Amino acid sequence: MIYSDNWSDYELIDCSDGQRLERWGKYILIRPDPQVIWHGNKKAPQWKKADASYERSHSGGGAWRENKLPSEWKIGYEKLGLNFVIKPMGFKHTGVFPEQAANWEWAYDKIKNAGRPIKVLNLFAYTGGATIACAKAGAAVCHVDASKGMVLTAKENAAISGLSEAPIRYIVDDCKKFVEREIRRGNRYDGIIMDPPSYGRGPSGEVWKLEDNIWEFVKLVSEVLSDEPLFFILNSYTTGLSASTMGYMLSEALCSKYGGRVNSDELGLMVRQTGNPLPCGAVSRWSLE
Repeated sequence: MIYSDNWSDYELIDCSDGQRLERWGKYILIRPDPQVIWHGNKKAPQWKKADASYERSHSGGGAWRENKLPSEWKIGYEKLGLNFVIKPMGFKHTGVFPEQAANWEWAYDKIKNAGRPIKVLNLFAYTGGATIACAKAGAAVCHVDASKGMVLTAKENAAISGLSEAPIRYIVDDCKKFVEREIRRGNRYDGIIMDPPSYGRGPSGEVWKLEDNIWEFVKLVSEVLSDEPLFFILNSYTTGLSASTMGYMLSEALCSKYGGRVNSDELGLMVRQTGNPLPCGAVSRWSLE
């Protein structure tokens, strides 16, 4: 398992009965997590002192309860000098997936050690954690997401991280259509980051279902890699798409053409109360080294 264990402004305090108990800066949140299928005694005192909890509705969606939170606040990832705006959103989200910090560090190190200018394409880029990590390392980044609101937050995260003038290109578009245009234009990238949703719709109603679309999309995206690519990161939060499955796809799409190797594993966060790791998704990474 690959751990994101360098946070100071985020902490997974405990998890039990389908819920996570977390600290985001100075605020304590309780959020649902379908992977937390075990039952415990919830000994951590913060369970009774949370500033807000998200409760799912039987009719779909949900809402924040006992909400003592501001509309937004900021946290930092000190190791890379990154800052993020945290906003309690619908469907339990806050705007940051803390387990992704391990990927940010990996990409940052690859770019820093490349010894040449690097261009990165970040697809399904959300609020830009990977984008600003790569930009901080010196890369030119193209950030693509279908949600205008997420892209605006990504710009804000870049600004508070001191990257307002960094070479980041923000695109609100369907990722597949954008990649197809980049192929026709002849634009190429040294690094690819993909964090596709399990299911979604593009700006014009395009349907995306991960298991049905991911293989063809990986092959399509591989066509915008440069002649000397640096890395390819593929993330998944879909239980039906394992790290090993993603690794096989990247090996088939990339290793036969470029060489290199693929490493695949679960992403995880350590639970303070128990000392056990909580799995939080999977990742497959290809690189020449």
